[in-house]
Amino acid sequence: MLIDTHAHIYSEDYSDDIDQVIERAYQCNVRKIVLPNIDSSSLKSMLDLSTAYPQICFPLIGLHPTSVNEDYRDELQLVDFWLTKRKFFGIGEIGIDLYWDKTFLNEQIIVFRHQLQLAKKYELPVVIHVRDSFEQVFEILLSELDRTLTGVFHSFSGSPEQAKQVIGIGFKIGVNGIVTFKNSGLGSIIQEISPEHLLIETDSPYLTPVPFRGKRNESSYLIYVARKIAELHNTTVDEIARITTENAEKLFGI
Repeated sequence: MLIDTHAHIYSEDYSDDIDQVIERAYQCNVRKIVLPNIDSSSLKSMLDLSTAYPQICFPLIGLHPTSVNEDYRDELQLVDFWLTKRKFFGIGEIGIDLYWDKTFLNEQIIVFRHQLQLAKKYELPVVIHVRDSFEQVFEILLSELDRTLTGVFHSFSGSPEQAKQVIGIGFKIGVNGIVTFKNSGLGSIIQEISPEHLLIETDSPYLTPVPFRGKRNESSYLIYVARKIAELHNTTVDEIARITTENAEKLFGI
């Protein structure tokens, strides 16, 4: 069994064939899919999909850093509200993004810290988005770290030193289709990281692995990520599936 620990398959990209996408995932032994939220605009479609497939789709709640702007307080209030209304399996997708726009950096920091505190309050794992912002994210994370705070650095593409820092505080490293890209350099880093520290993900509809790179991603393609990691560690796909599934089940409680 495989678990896709990060997929946005509730987005409009799947509006015409979501049932087939779920079926293909299931046929490829992807039996559980973790759904991180983006903002208020994505919440309904994510919850609807989770309701339709409660044994397969597991929703998270959070405000993505690229959605942080002047109305961040309203968005955070919505996160606060929903945490009191239904079960979620983590806080995410949260973090800091300095790649697209630095206009709301201060607001991103406030939002990130607030959501880390929510994770501690509800004892939920966090799914962290980092883009051109590892130092800022890690500094804030360390300042909030306690025995209850755990999570994953989603779509990891950092340095070996950054990987050691993540592992050093007990967080997992999320690996997706980037590891299959010939010139990404990620393979040599993942090769040196024990699978016990890894989660596998697709980040659908983005970052489609080879051999489908350039097309819409979906959870059924998770097998290509698992195969690449197995190759890098000179082991079997079954072994990578077993370890990463256990990691995901323990982290998210699914």
